[in-house]
Amino acid sequence: MSVIRLLVLGAVRQHGRAHGYQVRNDLEYWGAHEWSNAKPGSIYHALKQMAKQGLLHAHEIAPSTAGGPPRTEYEITEKGTEEFFGLLRASLTAYDQKPDVLSAGLGLMVDLERDEVLALLEERVRAIREWRKSVTDYYTPEEGPEQLGHIGEIMNLWVHSADTGAEWTRALIERIRGGAYTFAGEGEPFVGVLGEGEENPFAVGERHPGDLD
Repeated sequence: MSVIRLLVLGAVRQHGRAHGYQVRNDLEYWGAHEWSNAKPGSIYHALKQMAKQGLLHAHEIAPSTAGGPPRTEYEITEKGTEEFFGLLRASLTAYDQKPDVLSAGLGLMVDLERDEVLALLEERVRAIREWRKSVTDYYTPEEGPEQLGHIGEIMNLWVHSADTGAEWTRALIERIRGGAYTFAGEGEPFVGVLGEGEENPFAVGERHPGDLD
């Protein structure tokens, strides 16, 4: 699945309307540049591509303060909303060794209702269990990786990662079941995006006038 599409759609949706610099700032605020491919170039590219695909509506507003071309603000469409929720649900259920998929889902999970998130995470635990069983048909962790030579260390890593992932997911399920966090329909959610002009404490690199477009 496309993590960058999920993150960009999620950021635009939370703002209502946002320009590229705001989306970039939000994803840096979430630390996404450290655990995903959400780099400036890919963010702006994703915005333009999804506007062409009808997932976002592009609004041209007044020229930027730097005197350049009109700034573009993006707004999520009905089609984009469907895409967003599809990607979000997939990110919470699919067992994936790549941390960016689950990380993106966790950052946006409160856009769903609590009961649905619990069901999705339970599905993730089942997926991990099934994946582990498919691996242990060929590899028995109790016998140690040596049974397959040094290649067995790869399967050993995967199995241990699966066990850790399942344990962590079950703990998250219990926290959510116990009332942690504010989900859709429960009241005012945690504000996960930065307001216009709000300083980003986790900003990376130097800003240039063109970044505001």
